[in-house]
Order: sequence, then C-alpha cells, then structure tokens
Amino acid sequence: MEKPAETQFPIHDLLRRRWSPRAYSERMVEPEKLSSLFEAARWAPSSNNEQPWHFIVGTKADASAYDRLFACLKEGNKKWVFRAPVLMLSVARLNFEDEGTPNRHALHDTGMAALSLCLQATAMGLVAHQMAGFDIEKARTDLGIPAGHEPVAMIAVGYPGDAAELPDYLREREVKPRERKPVSAFVSSGTWTGQPA
Repeated sequence: MEKPAETQFPIHDLLRRRWSPRAYSERMVEPEKLSSLFEAARWAPSSNNEQPWHFIVGTKADASAYDRLFACLKEGNKKWVFRAPVLMLSVARLNFEDEGTPNRHALHDTGMAALSLCLQATAMGLVAHQMAGFDIEKARTDLGIPAGHEPVAMIAVGYPGDAAELPDYLREREVKPRERKPVSAFVSSGTWTGQPA
C-alpha cells in the first residue's frame, strides 16, 4: 500500500512516497538490501564529518538479536511490529571523538543518517517506521550501549504488508489520509514569527 503525500509544492517522488506504515509483510529483507540501507546511512552529512551514529540491528534470521530489540519496545508498538522482519535502534555518540567535548549536533546528525536509511528503503520497495516508543534504559542495559551514547529511535524495516491484518484502531490510522502542517506554519523570513508553545 502506498500513500504518496499531497504536497503544496512539487517535491521529489521519493520524498512523496516515504511514509511510516504499521502493516508489514513477514517476508525477509535480503542481506544485500539491508547492507544498502546502512550504506545510505554511511553517506549522510554530519557536523565536522563526525558520523556520530551507530545502528544495532536484529533480524528474524537471528532470533535472539531480534528479541532483545523487540523486548525494549512499548506495548503499543509490539502490537504491530512483530511482523516486521528487521528491527534496529539508532544510537548517537554524544561527544566528539578527538576532543571529547559535547557534540550538540549528534542527535540531529543521527536523524540525518536515519532519514537517509529510510529514503533508501523507500527507493528499494521497503518501508521503514521510526519509533520513540521504547524503554530507553532497558535498551541501554540489555543492548550494552556504553556511556556517552544515547539511544535515539527504534526502526522497523521490511516489505509492505496488508493493513487488514492490523487491529481496528491501527488499521484506521493506516488508511486515513496523511496530514502535515502547511509550510507557512513553520517558515518565517528573517525573524521568528511562529506561535509560542
């Protein structure tokens, strides 16, 4: 199922087609396609070319790795993620490697790498869904994440599935039209004109 964005202005078709579905096929992702996702992440831009990202991955071909990642998810995500054949966690290194000083762009740059990965997935006929709904401390402990590194987002990856297999409340979200704020809501010229929180 595809849900291309209804844009106000023309954008690249790859960007229009990228979305975060919850319906996954249980078809395995080929190892070479998985490698291409990480190659795309590898070439993301980063402050001072620091490349502060790390990805912990589990596939259903390696059940123990997959299960460790799956166990960190919040219950709401477990209700649909279980069909996705690949789970991964993006992690940001918070300090610059050479100086050891804080890298205030580490989370931004890790997000850039994750988006590159997600766009590559879309280009190859895969889907990727990033999630904030996971237990950060459990991930830190169970996945052996060292000090100075921050778990950022879980990402489910796989082939598109059938929305009819989702629970009713998730199926409704899956098929409803996509929505975004208009460009005028988040762009201003010269000075801040947005609404305070």
